[in-house]
Amino acid sequence: MLVAFGDAERTRRVIERVQADGTCWCGPTEWQGRTAMRISVSSWATREEDVDRSIAAILRVAAQ
Repeated sequence: MLVAFGDAERTRRVIERVQADGTCWCGPTEWQGRTAMRISVSSWATREEDVDRSIAAILRVAAQ
């Protein structure tokens, strides 16, 4: 899944904050000329609670 948060600079800032938060790790990518955050949840050990915590962390740091 790819997500952007407005312009490239804001998207990069959100990515940095998500990584610094430590709840989950999302990385930067470029898609069709736009900077985006790549979200991947593909581990056999990932539980629904992990996904919920990750979403909450992303939303929290994006609102800052």
